Amino acid sequence: MPMWGKDLPERVELAISSATVDQQLRPDRLILTIDGPLPVALEELVARVADGAFGPAQVLRHDTHRGVAAALQDGLQASPYELVARADADDICRPERFALQIPRMDDPSDPLDLLGGSMREFDDSIAPGTGPLRERPLSHDAIVEYLPHHSPFHHPAVVMRRAVALAVGGYRDLPLLEDYWLWERMMLGGARMGNLEQVVVDYRVDQDLFARRGGWRLYASDLQLQRRFVLDRVTTPTQFLRNVVIRGAYRFAPGSLRRFGYRKFIESST
Repeated sequence: MPMWGKDLPERVELAISSATVDQQLRPDRLILTIDGPLPVALEELVARVADGAFGPAQVLRHDTHRGVAAALQDGLQASPYELVARADADDICRPERFALQIPRMDDPSDPLDLLGGSMREFDDSIAPGTGPLRERPLSHDAIVEYLPHHSPFHHPAVVMRRAVALAVGGYRDLPLLEDYWLWERMMLGGARMGNLEQVVVDYRVDQDLFARRGGWRLYASDLQLQRRFVLDRVTTPTQFLRNVVIRGAYRFAPGSLRRFGYRKFIESST
């Protein structure tokens, strides 16, 4: 779980509790990876984490804010365990999340290297468990078919096999798309993938979420990733052109229209 100075203490504590002591199948260790300096209230929470208030924990620190990809890579490299689950500092993991995901990863009939699940949105006016549903394709073959068009996993809901992720380079810096790039490289590296139909995470969506997902910086990330896809032959030149046009329209649309487009075309495409 990455954390940085603008996270809200009450949300972080809820997120940590949901991913640790509230789980039916508790994790062996929480790895909290801190990206830059923290205010006093968050430092107090980190001290409780380090003292074991939420179970076994490891705190990683970096003095400067480097971005989420670097923070996640630190956690991935530091973990001594084969399976690593990803969680955000403002979402809520459902109590059954790991009890559903961990056995599925090691199912002897079809062991997986990367597993996600569905999420439901919530915010200050919409209670957890009642908001819009976010789904993704379930089977490996459906994920492979879907990946050239959209990210086939919800990042805060994934469990991955650490060695497989590290073998393809792990997290690399690409604003907002560091996870999508990792999924592509894991697929090309032969990872076996799946998604659970069940909702495993309640995903916090504040009013500014879709506003933050526009502009030139993120479109530059889109262009870089789409270029990588066509060079890796994940997409054709025609698909490359289609994708960059669609993403340009998405990144430069007003926030309210971006929200509508996501609901109408991305979520409905699963």
